[in-house]
Amino acid sequence: MTDPSLIETELRAVLRDCLGLPQHRVDAFDADTGLFGHLPELDSMAVATLLTEMEDRLAITIEDDEIDGEMLESFGALLAFVTAKRQAG
Repeated sequence: MTDPSLIETELRAVLRDCLGLPQHRVDAFDADTGLFGHLPELDSMAVATLLTEMEDRLAITIEDDEIDGEMLESFGALLAFVTAKRQAG
């Protein structure tokens, strides 16, 4: 899966499933939508679940040193991270 629209669709599904968000809410995310620190559902406990699910469903490996606040700051930042990982993989 290297098609950017497919990656975005799957990332939205991961966020929906891991955080228990309704589909319409996830569909409304744009590049500037805040994630960590903005979504009460995405707390420190949910981050581990989210990252594991992203690895499994998006076929990427996330190294510990790649996890930082910038990556989880917004939907756009997370999508850019995942897209870069998929293209490099």
